[in-house]
Amino acid sequence: MVSFDTIWPADSLEFCPAPGFQDIFVCGTYKLLEDPAQALTEPSAEANGKSKISQSRRGQCLAFRVIPEAKNGYSFQQVQSFDLPAILDMKWSHGSNEDGPILGISDSEGHITLHSWREQSFKKIASIQCASEDTLCLSMDWSDRRTSVTGHGNLVVSLSNGNLCLLSPTEGSNLEVTETWHAHDYEPWIAAWNYFDTNVIYSGGDDLKLKGWDIRQGFAQPAVVNKRFDAGVTSIQSHPHIQHLLAVGSYNNTVQLFDARKLTASVAEVDVGGGAWRVKWHPSETRKHDLLVACMHDGFKVIRFDSASDNDWISGPSQIINHFDEHESMAYGVDWSYDDSLAGEETLVGGCSFYDHKMSLWST
Repeated sequence: MVSFDTIWPADSLEFCPAPGFQDIFVCGTYKLLEDPAQALTEPSAEANGKSKISQSRRGQCLAFRVIPEAKNGYSFQQVQSFDLPAILDMKWSHGSNEDGPILGISDSEGHITLHSWREQSFKKIASIQCASEDTLCLSMDWSDRRTSVTGHGNLVVSLSNGNLCLLSPTEGSNLEVTETWHAHDYEPWIAAWNYFDTNVIYSGGDDLKLKGWDIRQGFAQPAVVNKRFDAGVTSIQSHPHIQHLLAVGSYNNTVQLFDARKLTASVAEVDVGGGAWRVKWHPSETRKHDLLVACMHDGFKVIRFDSASDNDWISGPSQIINHFDEHESMAYGVDWSYDDSLAGEETLVGGCSFYDHKMSLWST
């Protein structure tokens, strides 16, 4: 295990999936700054002898390169950092792009920014305003995980005002907001695509609901709603190798698996010991029953699910095959490396935690 101090609280980590660039990964930070010197006073507050403190949220995108060492060892070095509003989520596009891999970043001022990895560093290529600057872009997901596209696919973004927005490519490989709709009564912490059917979007939030949306039917109402959660829905990922399978995490310390054809009842459930802020299926088909979870108060875990005897469908019990608890704070960002060669027979994993501003790499 190797670690790094991100200085500011860290909440997002993503490995690059593009062939030839899989040694690159990024970590995003989120810092709430309070400046008493910029206190704003309002007439009502002034009358009460109180003042309103101005707050700003700042962040950095930190870029790293993994360095293989002898006997399946590894280290890493920081190659770039750049400032942004606070970062809440980041995702690499899986589409092919002649200018290099594309990273999308969700920030605390209503923007999605796109950055191209060119000549060993990032170049900003676009900024899309999804909402007002007092609205946070909470999560994002590309539609091109399985579909073969030139450039990049569509992007879904969840917003702190309860809305979701759909971004679609335009000429010149940029994106623009094509739809915005009210999806949840409280913060929709997560929005994600069905990677096998990119007409379908899933979302979940603090209103204790998991929803499915079919873009062909419009957005006046969801195609399906699951109201059976007893805590906020925090994470969703469609399986990249098994059709119809969906992993959903919640604040109630559980991860549930769903058949996308029947979203109202789970097919499996596992207690992960902490709120499941991120869930990531293993990128390799040879380990498609392994799920990586950032468990907030209980570190990072790998859950292995049993499969049905006659097919790949997951239908049996699960076991925790790895528990990484070297962090002393909220486990938020986590991801698998796409490079099979970096950790020998195991897979390299990266994770980051918030208040102790720590990032680590290990293998499992």
